[in-house]
Amino acid sequence: MVDITAVEAATTASAPRRDVKVPYALITLAGLLLVWELAARIFGLPAYILPSPSAIFAQLAIDWRMLAPHTGITVFEVLAGFLLSVLIGVPIAIGITYSRAFDEAVYPLIVGSQTVPKVALAPLLLAWFGYGMMPKVLIVFLVAFFPIVINSVVGLRSAPPQMIHLAKSMGASAAQVFWRFRLPQALPSIFAGMKLAIVLAVIGAIVAEFVGADSGLGYIIMIAGANFQIARQFGAIIALTIVGMLLFWAMTYIERRSLPWHISVRALQK
Repeated sequence: MVDITAVEAATTASAPRRDVKVPYALITLAGLLLVWELAARIFGLPAYILPSPSAIFAQLAIDWRMLAPHTGITVFEVLAGFLLSVLIGVPIAIGITYSRAFDEAVYPLIVGSQTVPKVALAPLLLAWFGYGMMPKVLIVFLVAFFPIVINSVVGLRSAPPQMIHLAKSMGASAAQVFWRFRLPQALPSIFAGMKLAIVLAVIGAIVAEFVGADSGLGYIIMIAGANFQIARQFGAIIALTIVGMLLFWAMTYIERRSLPWHISVRALQK
C-alpha cells in the first residue's frame, strides 16, 4: 500500500516555496512617523512650524475634495510634458545614433542646454505663452527630455557590432536591423530613461506651478506655506508623493510587460 502521508510530504517538499516579502519600507516609514508624532507631542512643537503626522492626516481628510482637482491638473501637466519628451526625445536619439553630422550638430547643444536652470526659463515661457497650461507642459518637457535622449542614445549604441554585421550579411535591410536588433537591445535603457524622466517630470510641474499658476498641487503648496497652513502644505506634498510613486510604478509595470525576456525584469520576478 502507498503511504499517503509520505506522498503528501514529498509533494509539499518538492513544491516551490513562495517567500513572503516583508514590507521593510512600510515598517521604516511607520517607525519614522511614530518618532515624529512622539517628538511633536513631547516637545510641544507649534503646528505652524511642524505639525504632527496625526494633524497632517486629519487635515488631509478634510482637504482631499479640494486637493483632488488640483492633483488632476498636475497629473495632466506631468503626463503631457512626459509624452511630448518621449515623442521628440526618442526620434532625436535615433538621429544621433544613425547620423554623425546630426550627432555633432545637436548632441553638444542638448548637453549644454542642461546647464541652464529650468527655473530661469520659467518666467520667459510665462511671458511668451501666458499663464495657461502651455508653459507648464513645456517646462515639464524640458526637464524630462534630457534623460530620455541620453539613455536612448546609450541603448541604441549598445547593440553588439557582431550582431549588426551578421544581420546585414544575412540580407537584413536597415529597417529590419533597427526593429529586430538595435531597438530590442535599446529598450531596457530607454525604459530606464523613462522611469527617471517621469519622476523628474513631477518636479518640473511643481517648479512651473511655483513660478506662476492659479491651480495645481504646486499652487496649493505655495499658498498654504504663505498662509502658515503647514498641515495643508504637508497634505499637498503627500498627494504629490503618491502621484510620483504611482507614475513610477506604472512605468515599471509597462517595462515588465514589454520586456519579460530581459535579465533585469526576470530578476525582479524571482
